[in-house]
Amino acid sequence: MPPSPRDLFAETSVQALFPTCVWVYDLKPEVHEPMNRRLLATLDALTDPKPVLPPGRNWQTEQTLHEVPEFAELMEIGVLAARGVLDAIAVKYTDIMITGAWANINPKGAGHPPHIHPNNYLSGVYYLHAPTGGDSITFHDPRKQIDLISPEVKKPNVYNSPIHMVKIQSGRMMLFPAWLGHSVVANQNQELRVSVSLNFMFPNFAETMGQPKWPGLPLKRTGGSG
Repeated sequence: MPPSPRDLFAETSVQALFPTCVWVYDLKPEVHEPMNRRLLATLDALTDPKPVLPPGRNWQTEQTLHEVPEFAELMEIGVLAARGVLDAIAVKYTDIMITGAWANINPKGAGHPPHIHPNNYLSGVYYLHAPTGGDSITFHDPRKQIDLISPEVKKPNVYNSPIHMVKIQSGRMMLFPAWLGHSVVANQNQELRVSVSLNFMFPNFAETMGQPKWPGLPLKRTGGSG
């Protein structure tokens, strides 16, 4: 009979290297319930009348909701959450700003194909209404080569699955790296699924963070020729 791991190893551990994180912020009901009611009413007014959609399509507003006064409270919450993420991962920064914010209004049958948010550091989504049957978001493994060898698994988990579906709910904000692929399955509910997407980037990136991180050999300074 072969020895068991307990017979051989004094200790075992798992070290999660290069983790891909999704940060989840659930607002208190007394915060998100009145705010969501106001914002849903505002969206209705801003998008009325909505154009007729073919089956399976959704409405998306222009990307300027961060400039709409009625959305100021939500934008402040988004920036606060983004600063919390940057502090948690120990990023050295002076400020973070929202570069775009837009509403996604999904009728029954509408979803979002896999995509990323280029030219930003963080992306996020906040849920104004997430009915049953439209209450998940899917994140995709960024390691494209992971399926090169793909044995059958006993049970899907965080170590062996190329996608992960995360439950969503009204009042939930999720932040993640802008390069992380994600998608949304089709809404199966007659009620609209309504969310607000946000992008975050560092102001004046080239001036404050774009320089090389290593000092290099100092160069002698010479006077200019006259």
